[in-house]
Amino acid sequence: SEIIRDNPGILDCVKEGIGRVVGLGVPHSKRLLPLMVLTFPTALHGVLHYVISSIVQKLVLFVLKRDNSHNLPTESSTSVQNMLDAYFPELIASFAASLCADVMLYPLETVLHRLHIQGTRTIIDNTDLGYEVLPINTQYEGMKDCINTIKREEGMQGFYKGFGAVIVQYTLHMAVLQLTKIIYSTLLQN
Repeated sequence: SEIIRDNPGILDCVKEGIGRVVGLGVPHSKRLLPLMVLTFPTALHGVLHYVISSIVQKLVLFVLKRDNSHNLPTESSTSVQNMLDAYFPELIASFAASLCADVMLYPLETVLHRLHIQGTRTIIDNTDLGYEVLPINTQYEGMKDCINTIKREEGMQGFYKGFGAVIVQYTLHMAVLQLTKIIYSTLLQN
């Protein structure tokens, strides 16, 4: 392809990565942002994800345990069934917490991905035509510039490109949780 004009060596990405971290050498692209520019948005995303998921998980657990406290154990319930009732709400709460945090922070994650790949040798498939690849050429100055550029050039929908993958991920996650509960409940009845 004519998009990639140079022939990088096998370990060039490692060499450039170490050089970028240490601050030695000249990067192959002037568009690479300094690591300090990327540190704040990356740390912000991690902290916000933790805070949001912790709050949602505690809230969901509170609601589930409050609802389950009305169900008094019967004589026919086994200790294994009680284990299912004890641990499954934790799984549901964790699922809901991750889902909420990922949905709420998806625009920030989009900005992060664009900032991190800027200046790298990245190409994407042209899904419109289907037979070529396109280089990613961006000139973001930082997080604020990236947000403003996405909003101006792509609208609010630009922040949610690729969101379908998150929907598929959590749909499969929920299916596995439900299937696990059904199988486990069936095994307990036997």
